[in-house]
Amino acid sequence: MQFFVYGRDRPGSLQLKMDLTEHHWTFLDPYADRLIARGPTLDDHGDPTGSLHIVDLPDVAAARTFAYEEPYYLGGVFESVMLCRYVNLLGRAVPSDSGYLVIAGGVAPITSKHLFAYGDLFALDGAAHAGRAALLQAPSLEAAIRSAPDDATVHPWRRGGRQP
Repeated sequence: MQFFVYGRDRPGSLQLKMDLTEHHWTFLDPYADRLIARGPTLDDHGDPTGSLHIVDLPDVAAARTFAYEEPYYLGGVFESVMLCRYVNLLGRAVPSDSGYLVIAGGVAPITSKHLFAYGDLFALDGAAHAGRAALLQAPSLEAAIRSAPDDATVHPWRRGGRQP
């Protein structure tokens, strides 16, 4: 079962996030082989504004543990956390190092020839459709926005985790 977890950073939490990053990575280490995508969303200066994880877990209880026992969440970095079931429509892993995260609330498709992750979002019980999410490559934020439905939010994104 796959889950989409997106924590939006609380304003003014950048230093706290930096202080907790090693704890965050250590928490994620046991999940490394189950992470389909991971990484921060970014502002215009390249500073993080949120944290995305698409992860394969056995059940909803494990997803709640993943989302709410995570050090950024426990430390107060996040203003909000979006936790949804994720149905992968591409069936492949994320090969890109950077791009844009698009989150749309409706059923309109996210259209781009450069999708490297794309899926439907559902309530945790799998019943109610909650939108769509995609990671895509585009030459600019404006180009990424053109690929997105009107109700979407678009965030610059880069692959995260420990760098060799």
